[in-house]
Amino acid sequence: MQKSFKRFQWLSIFVLVLVMVLTLRLPAIAQTPRQYNEITFPPLPEIKIPKYDRYQLKNGMIVYLMEDHQLPLISGNALIRTGSRLEPSKKVGLAELAGTMLRIGGTQYHSPSQVNELLDQNAAIVETLIGTSSGSASFNALKEDIEPVFGLFAEILRYPVFDDKQLTIAKTQQKGEISRRNDDPGDIASREFQKLIYGESSPYARTIEFTTLNNISRDNIVDFYQTYVRPDEIILGVVGDFEPQQMKALIEKTFADWKPPATPPKIDIPTASQKYDRGVFFVNQPQLTQSNILIGHLGGKLSNPDYPALSVMNEVLNGFGGRLFNQLRSRQGLAYSVYGYWSANYDFPGMFLAGGQTRSETTVTFVQSLLKELERIQTEPITEQELALAKDSILNSFVFKFANSGQILSRLMNYEYYGYPADFIFNYQRGVQATTISDIQRVAQKYLKPDQIVTLVVGNKQTIQPPLSQLGGEVKVVDVTIPQPKS
Repeated sequence: MQKSFKRFQWLSIFVLVLVMVLTLRLPAIAQTPRQYNEITFPPLPEIKIPKYDRYQLKNGMIVYLMEDHQLPLISGNALIRTGSRLEPSKKVGLAELAGTMLRIGGTQYHSPSQVNELLDQNAAIVETLIGTSSGSASFNALKEDIEPVFGLFAEILRYPVFDDKQLTIAKTQQKGEISRRNDDPGDIASREFQKLIYGESSPYARTIEFTTLNNISRDNIVDFYQTYVRPDEIILGVVGDFEPQQMKALIEKTFADWKPPATPPKIDIPTASQKYDRGVFFVNQPQLTQSNILIGHLGGKLSNPDYPALSVMNEVLNGFGGRLFNQLRSRQGLAYSVYGYWSANYDFPGMFLAGGQTRSETTVTFVQSLLKELERIQTEPITEQELALAKDSILNSFVFKFANSGQILSRLMNYEYYGYPADFIFNYQRGVQATTISDIQRVAQKYLKPDQIVTLVVGNKQTIQPPLSQLGGEVKVVDVTIPQPKS
């Protein structure tokens, strides 16, 4: 009896194993794997902007509201018309400090520690910053906590005190960043290349120094805040799980009585031009075994009608399967990463930028090969396959630009801030779709300027062989020594 039971157990196990094996093998027997280019995908759904409400308070503040009831969360952002490009040249760092101090400096009603405690109690976030061309104050909160969190958010914007102790801490942290800014060769290359293109005194390239930081007082921060942080220079956007009339009432309650100063701020957007027409520049870092390389020249704006075609050109050059990757990395083995793109900004020119990292001994070859590929895209038409792949890559990525309501609302606010049409992204999409092979060659010839290429190498002088002088002309050394404050 016991033996029969054991035989039955083994038979059951055998049958179970056999069934599992056959089941697991069925897909392999039933279907032969296909090549990647034989796989078909359904067309992407049409992208639509969700319904939103735009209106203006009597004090001039513009408000965007967009409902999103997927999660019980509400977030918002106040886009402030300011930026570090508006700060005095002797006080570089003023705008960044003002942006930091808005959040950490306390308010007329709550100390810095109380602000932190209130946010922690409500599991909420409020952040503030001021960048090159704009400032922002943002919040994230649970739906049930929106009133206290939104009230604190408004308080931070309207009634900051810029606590002296917190200012000392913020300046000490900034000094630490200045001391460490030469630790990363990639950071050195990026920072110094912007200076070579825009000029070291340009508001689009200048850096915070110990001296400029020491020139900044609390009174300077207060003056900067009072000049630029005002309701008629703010676009407020709120997205999330709210009832529109209740949100409008809350905004009215917290912001409607905020009166703007009588005198509007003088906002002159600085222009940008290229400092050096061409040249080879070098930063010596003896500890390095590879070179960080950037080449390029001044770029343009997003409003350029050729921007869609330039984006397709960028895609032909970049990424896995792009020309630079295929030629310099895969075929020549010169670099692990390589890139090249014509970048654009909203209201001042960006840069055309190409570069990567390579071994010290292949530095000159890398630069020459990079220049050769840029010349090739100007002189040789791209293939139909390259065009199709580049356009598909851009168009298929559109779904990620509209992944959530917050992204969409932020895009709409930025378009208004910089004076772009609300349908700019869709005009761009149509422009990409209409781009032809001849368009790529045309924009490459028009916007890529080999005679204005600036080359910057951050590397080890002793191990770069052949020397950079083989690239032609004088090699100019860039001094990245950090100026120390006068005692």
